[in-house]
Amino acid sequence: MELRIKRVYDDPAPDDGFRVLVDRLWPRGLSKERAAVDLWAKDVAPSTELRRAFHHDGMSWPDFEAAYRAELAGTTRPALDALRAGLAPHAVVTLLHAVHDDGHNHALLLKAALLG
Repeated sequence: MELRIKRVYDDPAPDDGFRVLVDRLWPRGLSKERAAVDLWAKDVAPSTELRRAFHHDGMSWPDFEAAYRAELAGTTRPALDALRAGLAPHAVVTLLHAVHDDGHNHALLLKAALLG
């Protein structure tokens, strides 16, 4: 399986394959039709507390990365395993996120967890 990452606000493309939104909140101002999401996997997104700490309270990227990896290995593990199993039949999967920073977002960490 090939895993890709893309902002949900970018136009869907035929080569996106199976499109999975990995945010806990639905992206502001985006219709479901325009998003073209095949699955909304909000259970593997960072917890509300962690999301707020990173995006609103100034948590550093290394601290966020460590905390989110801990969530994925702990309470979120069953949802992560279920998502991995559900994605297995698809040749191409695009993980969709709404974060502005392509270099520092949870989708990058989730991709690594799904492949690891």
